Amino acid sequence: MRVHLVNPSDVAFGIGVITPRWLYVLAAATPARYGDPEIVDETLEPIQAERIQPGDVVGIGIHTANALRGLEVGRIARSRGAYVVFGGIHATLYPEEAHQLGGAHSVVKGDGDLVWGRVVADCVQGSPERVYEGGRVSADSFLPARWDLMPRNRYMWASVQTVRGCAKHCSFCSVWRTDGQRPRQRGTESVIEEIVQLRRMGFRFIALADDNFYPVTLTDIALAQRQNGQRAAELAAMRAERFEFMRRLAALPSDMIFFTQITMEAAEDPGFLDAMREARIRGALVGVEAVTAEGLKSVYKDFNCSGENLVERLRTFKKHGVHVLGSFIFGLATDREDTFDATAALAKRAGLTFAQFVTMTPFPGTIDFDRWEKSLGGGATRIAGVPITRYWLIPGHLRPKLYSPHPTMTPDEIRTRTQGVWDSYYSLREIWRRADCVKSLKSRLAFVFISKLYRQMYANTGIATDSARRKKANRWARWTATLCRRLFVAKPMPDLELPPASVAPLATTAP
Repeated sequence: MRVHLVNPSDVAFGIGVITPRWLYVLAAATPARYGDPEIVDETLEPIQAERIQPGDVVGIGIHTANALRGLEVGRIARSRGAYVVFGGIHATLYPEEAHQLGGAHSVVKGDGDLVWGRVVADCVQGSPERVYEGGRVSADSFLPARWDLMPRNRYMWASVQTVRGCAKHCSFCSVWRTDGQRPRQRGTESVIEEIVQLRRMGFRFIALADDNFYPVTLTDIALAQRQNGQRAAELAAMRAERFEFMRRLAALPSDMIFFTQITMEAAEDPGFLDAMREARIRGALVGVEAVTAEGLKSVYKDFNCSGENLVERLRTFKKHGVHVLGSFIFGLATDREDTFDATAALAKRAGLTFAQFVTMTPFPGTIDFDRWEKSLGGGATRIAGVPITRYWLIPGHLRPKLYSPHPTMTPDEIRTRTQGVWDSYYSLREIWRRADCVKSLKSRLAFVFISKLYRQMYANTGIATDSARRKKANRWARWTATLCRRLFVAKPMPDLELPPASVAPLATTAP
């Protein structure tokens, strides 16, 4: 009997951008008596079905974007006599779908850190349960990943996780519903141990793959101090732990670079941004979403700024040494024809190092999806026999690029204008202008190369409707990804020791 863990994907680039950490966490959760699991990441290469034998256990993690391929993998595994187990955010939301369409014997809802061992044991005994409730495990129960099982020379960046959950309630996001609004923050020591292990292997670029790296804002503490003294103390302790973590990062080898995801509110906290700079957290994905107050209100993100206040807020990150990957959404009901040019202009004026422009998609588990599904009622359009409200089950080449009707623009107009913003923002002239964020000519050329790769992987493969253009982009990305990886790797440091827990403070931990 062998355990297989599969990350499904329709597109394989040969080289992965960021390690899919959940695969290696479940590998750690697999009881040793069953041997090391066989890990398959289809963003690298497709699964080899012949390696699956009767009685094997196949764990498949799916989110909405890869659900269709994941269900196909499940059917393949089931046909070969294996026990099929689904997990991940999409299976948590739609467990019956995995059973009906994916050949599942079992579905794990919620976190798999603690329950996965029992799932495997039940399968081995021939008595898997239909559904397992993994729940939301406490931060001290998060498992470190089995990075020793990772294929060498296949990923650009490694990843660790320090926080699950987000206190916000954005209408387009499901994290706060599935992972909770009380952030669960890992202790510093366990995270540092994992990062050191990765640097020993030669990774110097690490993604802090958190739902929100800034889980406690100054406003949160101030409100708690007025309402609940105990909660205020808990929040203050979490904030202090963040600063301790960043102090430990700063003590790691100086060639290490970190990237994370954070909310705009961090710009109100200069001490926190300074600590990020000293810890070499050089970049952060910031969900800007919309540039107007009306747009922000429509997605329940009115804690963000708009207009010139937004420009200044984004510039604050850069002033403190944190480069921003700004994320914008097109297709909101408040958008008009001039929104696209205005958004591109604001992104340039704000000095964003990178930006992504996505079209509005109602993801399951979100307020937007609930609202959209309810508005269609029983009259949802069907494509290839599938209701549009289950769009992830529609074959990719038939799937619409936009799902919600817009009051003033057609879906194709929104898609075309969005593609135009990508083309404008990632023109060679604009990329070269932004390349002044690095010093040497070699670094600037590398920045251009990476920018073009990013655009190919996330724009042409996702927004373009022309299949020939998508295939060409995939080939180009596959070729350049191999070259790009060389820009990120470093010589392994097998003898690297853990940094001491007590080092000089970087910034005040006081709110």
